[in-house]
Amino acid sequence: MNPNLLISGFSDEISSDFDIQLDTVSQLGMKFISLRGIDGKNIGDFTVEEIKKTVLPKLHNAGIGVSSIGSPIGKVFINDEAGFVKQKRMLEVLCQISRLLDCGYIRIFSFYIPEDEDPDQFGEDVIRKLTEFAAIAEKYDVILLHENEKDIYGDVGRRCTEILRKVASPYFKAIFDFANFVQCGENTQDCYNLLKDEVIYIHIKDAITTSNQNVLCGTGEGRIPEILSQLIESGYKGFLTLEPHLVQFDSLKDLELEDAAMVIENNKGLDGKSGYKLQYEALLKILEKIDNEER
Repeated sequence: MNPNLLISGFSDEISSDFDIQLDTVSQLGMKFISLRGIDGKNIGDFTVEEIKKTVLPKLHNAGIGVSSIGSPIGKVFINDEAGFVKQKRMLEVLCQISRLLDCGYIRIFSFYIPEDEDPDQFGEDVIRKLTEFAAIAEKYDVILLHENEKDIYGDVGRRCTEILRKVASPYFKAIFDFANFVQCGENTQDCYNLLKDEVIYIHIKDAITTSNQNVLCGTGEGRIPEILSQLIESGYKGFLTLEPHLVQFDSLKDLELEDAAMVIENNKGLDGKSGYKLQYEALLKILEKIDNEER
């Protein structure tokens, strides 16, 4: 595999049990995870001391590093001022946790928009609040990674580009999530062309528009093989993070505004471990094919 690429993943999709998460990724030969759900508890609900006592020793024992903190920062409504204040406090703690875990990235979002409202009217507020988040990250030398998520302000390529340009901070960069763009009706190639200079982290997740469901990477409409090939050719160095969404998992209820069952492809025969393994092996095949084409 290309030595510039490191495979990680949201290991809480394997199991809510952190020991099972670490055991599974170790068996697959992976050396990194994205930390989101730990024994049924969201990373945003931990203290620094709890991570130090209960999580860090297990990571060290397993020889597993943390590629990013999968935080819920930015997943409050844009007009929830009290929620924003709480999230700033949470971000301070998460930045300290990141430093403790030797992790340079925290995944964030750009706020839910009230139903039936035009997202564009909230642009100024979104930029102001994201700029405050970036200022907190700068204090700790941590980079915030904006995920193009459904139902938030930065869900489409145009608004993602806008917030990156206006926040204009080296501590605020982009994740590229293929499936989320597909589920927002966006052309992923067009979005990549818009965002490629700001993208420093990749989520490996695919989807189809006919049912709006998640599918195995490379089998949907995300153009994952083509865009990964372009990314690698451009000299990308960094993480490809598995986020299969092929089966129900405990943390999903915290991630979706809509009914989570509606966004999962019908994979009733899979459990978290087998779904994760399928996605990992599918990504390896894509990367192997790209390697062979480049030779």
